[in-house]
Amino acid sequence: MSITRIVPPIDYLHSASRSSLQSFELARLNHSANLRREIAALIDQWLEETAEAMLARWMLEHHGSLREPALSVADLLRSFQDLGIDPLTEVSEPPVVIHPAPPHFSEPRHRVTGTLRANPHK
Repeated sequence: MSITRIVPPIDYLHSASRSSLQSFELARLNHSANLRREIAALIDQWLEETAEAMLARWMLEHHGSLREPALSVADLLRSFQDLGIDPLTEVSEPPVVIHPAPPHFSEPRHRVTGTLRANPHK
């Protein structure tokens, strides 16, 4: 992919009418937006490819442990019970008491009246 750099024709822009300058500006903004979309798509693709490569690297490094037979559900539950942990018990903590906050302006505000006098310079 080669990058092409468009040099604006300064003489043309200098002598162009207001509507021609607006058209030139809109064309450049449109091209810029298209480039931004292409860059975003490329970044998404790059991230996805990198994530898949990292997953493959992790699987390569842990290849032996991935091939070991998994524990059955009964063996897994038995290991919890051996540790004295029951995964099906509910946590019985007392509920937290939440007190509502007081109103921001609980007392009526007094209206300021009068004018401010400027201090004379000394």
